Amino acid sequence: MAREVSICDRHCEGDPREFTFRPLSLPEGPGSVSGAPNLPPGFTDTFTSRFIDTGELRQHAVIGGDGPPLLLVHGWPETWYAWRLLMPALARDFEVIAVDQRGIGLTDKPEDGYDSATLASDLIALMDALGHEQFAVVGHDTGYIIGYALAADHPDRVDRIALAEIPGAPTASASPPMFVPEPLNNKLWHIPFNRVEKLPEQLVSGRENIFFGYEFAIQSGSGRKLPDEVIDYYVGMLSDPDALHGCFGLYRAWLTSAAQNDQRATRPLTMPVLAVGGAASWGESVGNLAAKDVQTVVIPDTGHWVAETAPEEMLAALAPFLAPYRS
Repeated sequence: MAREVSICDRHCEGDPREFTFRPLSLPEGPGSVSGAPNLPPGFTDTFTSRFIDTGELRQHAVIGGDGPPLLLVHGWPETWYAWRLLMPALARDFEVIAVDQRGIGLTDKPEDGYDSATLASDLIALMDALGHEQFAVVGHDTGYIIGYALAADHPDRVDRIALAEIPGAPTASASPPMFVPEPLNNKLWHIPFNRVEKLPEQLVSGRENIFFGYEFAIQSGSGRKLPDEVIDYYVGMLSDPDALHGCFGLYRAWLTSAAQNDQRATRPLTMPVLAVGGAASWGESVGNLAAKDVQTVVIPDTGHWVAETAPEEMLAALAPFLAPYRS
């Protein structure tokens, strides 16, 4: 849902009387700040939902705080909401921008454009529209894939980047074998499944709680689990047919993105990189990427969902890494 308002275009220059006004809509419903459940106390005093129209794509972002810009890119099958427990603390030092990826949440859901280069370009267009020439990035899971592409394809824009909880960006030259040990298969089977056309929607529709509930549970490993009400929230967001279809888009462009990453690997990242892993998930392997300056932090007793199940430890890892950028 959305309601129409008029706001000043922040990129107008000169006399304020010359500012142009254009109609935009304010995000509403459970995907927005105003409708999301169980937010930290005072969250809505700092953060608001915004639609940012970048021409080809209308993107939803939750924005708040003061300081240099910090872009947060969520993983699958989540939305901006994955960052909610970190955002109030980060907003003390940064302008926090938590975006819904193309096809996810309240962002537009076109049929194509889900390769990592295009997804990274979406975020460049978003930050251009917000007036941010340079920024820092934190990405988790599919946000790791997109964040890596963003830093590799637009190195002049990214000051530093933290990437969490996959064992490096996927490449065509280092694809895992089809048959792997059962524990690994249980964590990875969704990748080939999600790539199939049409069938996942047909099988998952009406059974979202089974499919996504399994994913949230298995990816926690032996670490801390997501609360049931959080899983219920994500499942509710994914029960919309367009949202369900959109969430598979990145996987259906997997081979294109992997080929792009083969090319990116020939140009190692030069900005500082922080790799964050859960000890009960991908651990030290999160640092497996082409970069010249990588620090790796492993959070104990934690599975895949590091920002939601270990927010204090995640903030403790991010704070010293982001401190030079903040100052």
